[in-house]
Amino acid sequence: MEIKALIVDDEPLARNVIKEFSKNIPTLIIVGECNDAVSALQFLQQNEIDLIFLDINMPKLTGIEFLRTIKNPPLIILTTAYSEYAMDGYELNVIDYLKKPFPFERFLKACLKAIEQNTLLKSANKSSEKVAQTDFIFFKSDKKTIKLNIEDILFIEGLGDYIKIYTPVQKFISNLSMKKIFSVLPTDKFYRIHKSYIVAVNKIDSIEGNIVKIANSRLPIGNNFRNDFQLYIKNFLAE
Repeated sequence: MEIKALIVDDEPLARNVIKEFSKNIPTLIIVGECNDAVSALQFLQQNEIDLIFLDINMPKLTGIEFLRTIKNPPLIILTTAYSEYAMDGYELNVIDYLKKPFPFERFLKACLKAIEQNTLLKSANKSSEKVAQTDFIFFKSDKKTIKLNIEDILFIEGLGDYIKIYTPVQKFISNLSMKKIFSVLPTDKFYRIHKSYIVAVNKIDSIEGNIVKIANSRLPIGNNFRNDFQLYIKNFLAE
């Protein structure tokens, strides 16, 4: 899957290095370059891109200031000669931070992270488009076929060979797998935060560290799910 990238850097040499390195990564396509953040803002208004290689120290508007001005930014890889800005970048959920001058090996590592994340995001979007817009599901429980309104589901817990579905008034046990139940739920309303937990996003009360609070329950966010979940939640973050 191709990933379209924009280079934003006021140094021609730095832009050329990224363009040359990119030629060795077939799925990475450089679709534009800008020598300042103001030009980049105009470019984004007219083009759809997946990734920005963003310098920090630039005239008129720094890379960090640029990031804070745009809503729903694409994936970002920061490039700079100054390591003191690293913390600012990670607070803004950038994919990676490259300290100039960086070798191809380090550039490749950052790009592979971005490509993987871009693939996950696009796959999730395609899955959402395919999900039928039903507001209920049927499943087997206690020798009966239960009809359950999707809006009533708080979260689902995986317990070995069966699952437990939690609603505000009762719990249901079914021998479905986590993979199967997740496949029949609308992916724009439910998110898997742990190998043992699927949550209804609109039922989340708060997120504190690695804990999601729903009703009176505290559910852990798994290490392998944390980064993707943070990026997903960022789509709804009011800033």
